[in-house]
Amino acid sequence: MALEVESLEKVLDSVSCEDHRSEAYRILFGKQLDKIDFNLSAQDFAKLVDVELQGHAFNAATEELRPPRIVRIGAFQNRIVKETTEPVAVQKDALFERIGKACDLAGKCGVNILCLQEAWTMPFAFCTRERLPWTEFAEDAEDGASTRMLKDYALKYNMVIVSPILERDEKDVIWNTAVVISNKGKVLGKHRKNHIPRVGDFNESTYYMEGNTGHPVFETEFGKIAVNICYGRHHPLNWMMFGLNGAEIVFNPSATVGALSEPLWPIEARNAAIANSYFAVGINRVGTETFPNEFTSGDGKKAHKSFGHFYGSSYVAAPDGSRTPGLSRMKDGLLVCEMDLNLNRQTKDKWCFQMTGRYEMYGKKLSAAAAFGYKPEIVKDE
Repeated sequence: MALEVESLEKVLDSVSCEDHRSEAYRILFGKQLDKIDFNLSAQDFAKLVDVELQGHAFNAATEELRPPRIVRIGAFQNRIVKETTEPVAVQKDALFERIGKACDLAGKCGVNILCLQEAWTMPFAFCTRERLPWTEFAEDAEDGASTRMLKDYALKYNMVIVSPILERDEKDVIWNTAVVISNKGKVLGKHRKNHIPRVGDFNESTYYMEGNTGHPVFETEFGKIAVNICYGRHHPLNWMMFGLNGAEIVFNPSATVGALSEPLWPIEARNAAIANSYFAVGINRVGTETFPNEFTSGDGKKAHKSFGHFYGSSYVAAPDGSRTPGLSRMKDGLLVCEMDLNLNRQTKDKWCFQMTGRYEMYGKKLSAAAAFGYKPEIVKDE
């Protein structure tokens, strides 16, 4: 069964021939990355809280005029803690406690920027179409309970935290939002999900509309970051706009299930990193979430109570095409990556994508294609 496969990497590690195993890793991941040796305190704490801990380093060439720009990022994936039948407050409190431990672990690992998974404060209930109790999880982005909690952790560990939540604004409009909290314990800004899926069980348009914040890039003490929330990873232009606005690291907090997207998952963030010359971080939740009432979807299935299995497999891709192994498909995990941001410009200088891109031509054609009555340029054989 698919759920018995903990990760692709575990399968590769079972290959008995070391040469074959090494070559498989080279083909799949681009190059062998150095591993981060965590201190015993971090390792012991990860075991105590039952979190898989991985650490990898992306290196860049030494330059004569620029010192290295080293930043350490963390990506945390987790399952919900309580059943969806529990009271809202019980579910939230349990998740807050779990994420508090994740922040502590990231702090022990020296993480500078931590990103959590999509809608981390709740089950991913956007399949059900029911308003209550799920809209009760929505909160104010600037001063909600999760933001207040994470401000304290950001200050405690001198760590930027990206917190994807269900946002309720002052007009009671609900958004799928990522709040960016600076290492000074202040809300630097927010980004609302640009693209809303209408695929299978993903009935998200019942809850929130497409975002209205564009493609903001947040300049932090540790680098310029952006957040491409979940379904936006299927849209190459969404990734591109963050790059054009100067992003050096783009986080992609997600909630996606195996039957739908798993073959796409290891490709899309990696393609984005290559095409846009930045680091891309794919974060997916893990586990199977079952809801009290049956729901139907747009794929003709009989009514059911579960999305399916969220397969985790969070990973980081670099602009040179290399990537880390993924986290487990079944366990909570923290992926820590140390990266030299100089690799972004070095890769641009090698491939010259920003110099050879025909943005003026694309811009004109996109404007024309977006207009009513556009006729595609098709040359017919008559």
